[in-house]
Amino acid sequence: MSNIIYLDYNATTPCDPRVLEGMVPYFTTHFANPSSVTHLPGKQAADALDTAREQVAAMLGASPKDVLFTSGATESNNLALYGVTRAATAGGNHRRRIITSPIEHKAVLEPCQDLANQGFDVQYVPVDATGLVDLQALADLLTEDTLLVSIQAANSEIGTLQPINQIAKLIKGAGAYFHCDATQAVGRIPIDWRSTPIDLLSLSSHKIYGPKGAGALLARRALRQGQLSPLSRGGGQEGKLRAGTQNVPAIVGFGLACQIMQTEGQQEVNRLRILRDSFEVELSKAVPEVTFNGHHVHRLPNTSSITVPGVDADALLANLPLLALSLGSACNAGAIEPSYVLTEIGLSRDDAAATFRLSLGRYTTPQELESARAEISSVTKKLRPVP
Repeated sequence: MSNIIYLDYNATTPCDPRVLEGMVPYFTTHFANPSSVTHLPGKQAADALDTAREQVAAMLGASPKDVLFTSGATESNNLALYGVTRAATAGGNHRRRIITSPIEHKAVLEPCQDLANQGFDVQYVPVDATGLVDLQALADLLTEDTLLVSIQAANSEIGTLQPINQIAKLIKGAGAYFHCDATQAVGRIPIDWRSTPIDLLSLSSHKIYGPKGAGALLARRALRQGQLSPLSRGGGQEGKLRAGTQNVPAIVGFGLACQIMQTEGQQEVNRLRILRDSFEVELSKAVPEVTFNGHHVHRLPNTSSITVPGVDADALLANLPLLALSLGSACNAGAIEPSYVLTEIGLSRDDAAATFRLSLGRYTTPQELESARAEISSVTKKLRPVP
């Protein structure tokens, strides 16, 4: 990839070399099972998990006791949605309504559809043309029958940030649980678990320069007392909510990635926002017809969703082999239909098909962005239909 300019950080990030260095001993010399606490190697592995749990918690202003390690945000989302609904059903809770938005990640939308097939009343709160949830519509959907609301903190395709504090207050007023998929937001916007009334929060290591295969679900301790059921059984790991031997090397890397993000994240965010904004200004000068999707102010600092009317984005990217760009969320890879996120915010099928995503990260340089802008501009002019 030495010649490729990587601009798809929302799909995944490279592992920070400092993270990789910290992980290596747990593949070799510190390889013991953390459940084997009867001997020193097992205790060392267990201590490493404790340290990582503290590092994840510290980044989010949480207690380590609230952190449940998983294989990633998809599992965390599933544990939140199925865990709450199964516990409610088993406990005789009469609440059957689940509320989400139509622009959530598939790891939320598909479980919700499955729960609808099981008889739950799944409702979708609409979003406006910028991707913001309609707060009045949400308030109208919240009834005494509402069990759970799942709204993301940030959208991976268009970058729009939801007003999480306002959403949380509405949900708490209705006595429902609030699950937030914060996978794209963690490390990019401030999240304070102590001051925000979120009950369940999902995040993933590989979005913040940690390894793939590790993630977490933050769950309030009060919720975990019989109100959250496990998806798998067979061991007492993670408070009996996630059976199976923990992936110690990946979790160690996850913790280190969180520690680095906690100390360096704000500086990184500021740099990426400046780079992204400058790129959009210069691209608009070179290709005046381009438009940008998502909220102009309340969006991720590293994300740009770009529509070039009349130019097929698939063809555009095929003609940019040295640029790693995306047509949208990686969860829609290979999809023939246009992005559901783009059509839900009101783009026509043609405009949705003319849209691509650029997302910056820790190792993006101004020189790379200038090269990308020049290449995108040049290829766009070649592919633009003749008037």
